[in-house]
Amino acid sequence: MPVNSLGFRDALVAYIREQAKPVDKFSHQPRLHALTCEVGAGQTYDDDIVFAAVWLHDLGVFVGHRPEELEALAKWDCVAYAMRQTPSVLKSIGFPAEKIPAVVEAIRTHQPQANPTIIEGIILRDADILEQLGAVAVLRTVCKIGRDTRFQTFPDALRVLQKNADTLFSQLKLPAARKLAEPRLKTLQQFLAAAKAEQCWG
Repeated sequence: MPVNSLGFRDALVAYIREQAKPVDKFSHQPRLHALTCEVGAGQTYDDDIVFAAVWLHDLGVFVGHRPEELEALAKWDCVAYAMRQTPSVLKSIGFPAEKIPAVVEAIRTHQPQANPTIIEGIILRDADILEQLGAVAVLRTVCKIGRDTRFQTFPDALRVLQKNADTLFSQLKLPAARKLAEPRLKTLQQFLAAAKAEQCWG
């Protein structure tokens, strides 16, 4: 069962609502926290830590926080940026100071290639992987075409989605996450097959 407190949460949501640009970036956070609650079912963890990490882990991808010059953006470490900014943001909204290092650690290991060291990090990483499978993954990836240096064409997006379909399921750590991933993976595979049949790969 998660343990948590409530005082800082509204302030953190308001802060990210203000910072999340383009505006479609905002929907990831509430959806991701809902997923962490499902992924973490049966685990003992601190939901204050998970909640804060969920809302701050992508701070470095928002316009106004990331560099706009293409060469600098190509070298940008959005995770390191989020780790640097998180302590001051959390202190400013009254987040429990003793929990801040764990939030930073969960953010450090939230990407698929990382190896989380705490249960909160495992829950965040698994939930974030789920966001890279299924219909949401298609929407989140396709909307980047033309505005993200990685995605200039449909085939660019499809290659990333294919890699997700091929590799991410096996990287999930918690049984609840694997169960949630099964229908999402099927949806993504069906989309990729349809895109190939319709010659979208180019």
